Amino acid sequence: MARDPDEGDAFVFDLVDDDAPAGDVPTGSTGSGTTPDAGFAADPSASGSPGRKRRAAAQTAAVLAIVLGTGLAVEGIRDHERIERMRDVPGGVADVSTPLEEKWVWAGAVGSGESATADVVVLGEVLAFRSDDGLVALDPATGQEAWTVRLRGNADCGPMVSPAWTDPASDALVCLQGTGNGAEREVVAVGPDGATSAPRVLDAADTRRYGLPHVGPDGTVLRAKRSGPLSAIDLGDAACTAAGECSGTVRAGRDLLLRAEDAATGAARWTVTVPFRAADAVQCARTFGGSWGGSDTRLVLSGQLTPDTFGAQVTAGLVDLNGCGIEASVTSGGVVLGTEIESGRGGVVRLGATRYAGVSFEGVARASLYAADGDVVGEVTGYPLSPAATDEVGPATLLAVDEPARRLRAYEPDGTPRWDIVLQSGGQEFLAQVGDTAVITSGAGTVRGLDLATGAEKWFWDGSAPVSADDGGYFGSVHVVQAFTDGESVLLLTEREAGGGTQGLVALDAASGAVLWDRAGGGPISTFDLADGGTVEQGVVGDLIAVDGNLLEVTPRGVRGLG
Repeated sequence: MARDPDEGDAFVFDLVDDDAPAGDVPTGSTGSGTTPDAGFAADPSASGSPGRKRRAAAQTAAVLAIVLGTGLAVEGIRDHERIERMRDVPGGVADVSTPLEEKWVWAGAVGSGESATADVVVLGEVLAFRSDDGLVALDPATGQEAWTVRLRGNADCGPMVSPAWTDPASDALVCLQGTGNGAEREVVAVGPDGATSAPRVLDAADTRRYGLPHVGPDGTVLRAKRSGPLSAIDLGDAACTAAGECSGTVRAGRDLLLRAEDAATGAARWTVTVPFRAADAVQCARTFGGSWGGSDTRLVLSGQLTPDTFGAQVTAGLVDLNGCGIEASVTSGGVVLGTEIESGRGGVVRLGATRYAGVSFEGVARASLYAADGDVVGEVTGYPLSPAATDEVGPATLLAVDEPARRLRAYEPDGTPRWDIVLQSGGQEFLAQVGDTAVITSGAGTVRGLDLATGAEKWFWDGSAPVSADDGGYFGSVHVVQAFTDGESVLLLTEREAGGGTQGLVALDAASGAVLWDRAGGGPISTFDLADGGTVEQGVVGDLIAVDGNLLEVTPRGVRGLG
């Protein structure tokens, strides 16, 4: 509310949260080294998170400035709106127009000890990952631990992916811990605020009935097993030598029954059947497939042939199944995709939160565009690409690369053609969509800005050439490995073949392609493990990830904030 000023003084405002109780201000965080007491059903959108507090404060300041008629100019208001928008879009960062500096460092293990990659997840407004004692979530603005969840050392949590994954976000995590199929095996679900479900013991009878458990998307546990009689298996002319060399075709086999159950309650969410299709013997070899089907569900019939084996890669939006006669993808809602694609000739890719494409490689790559319910909404020629980073200002765009015909085509999300141009070189990637510009790169290290409406080239940047007199130049071919945007600039993380895979950073103006700044060495000094006398490394040595508008670097030894 406003208090009347004395004559000549400024207005004074008292900011009061009408919904907050008198007394202590809620923190919404359990602090480092604690496990939240709140139930898993607690509202994850509660206003206690640091990110939402910062947003509320910024929005309040903007409103006050407008009301007073002083302070923020129109341009400042637009800049504020842009920054807020970038917090919620893929690859969005508040500002990359000036050289990045190290803001904070969190030193510690990222990922399980057995994993070679530092897998993470963007859970709401925090970055979460497995560490020594369990799950750790960091506030991306400060590096402080927002919450921790203690787990057993053998816990498997997911879905988690490499920081360089296009969409590392998830609404919930599921952790399986314990060993065997008996009472020691249990599951815990974790929400964005760190609230956990009560540990649920997995019934051994369910394992026998539905198959071995696996962490699933959207707060589920997945179970899968082959269905049908053993007599359904027909090895055909398939055979493997003692050395593991396989040939021929397995003509028939057993379908795969996939079930998703609520991690907290055990109630079935959905069940689908993925049909068996005739498969090359290589897909039915003991060395093929994943560990999911490597126990009770594996049946060895002839030498190295294992026609019941199967595995999966699980991400937040898609379960990619593979194995003998099993090639399909299932959405987090239980929709089976890709069964019409010939075995071994393609697969399903996720193009957005609710869009998918079934890609078939039969000479020229072609793709069917799926809606969330599995309906085919369009067809495109070429391999479909969605932008790694976007400001979501211009119309949604899908690019399709047709290298045999040397064409790059743009489509609407429903497959409606927009433009068609000649490829400059192979290996095209869709880095970013910013305003009316599509930013693409090639395998030769060149980056181009194309007009989003026509495909006409607006600007060109050659990553193999020196950018400035004092940067030492880029030697050999440069590959862009990641891209981010603040809605005006595009930040590129590059890697060159010469120099042992040295990574560099380059920021370009999205509209003109002008180089705003560059660091051939990658960036500021890293201070991981200094408390233990560890190494001090120069430049970016890990993968970058955008979390709530903040840019973070992730390595197996720690995380640091850049800005």
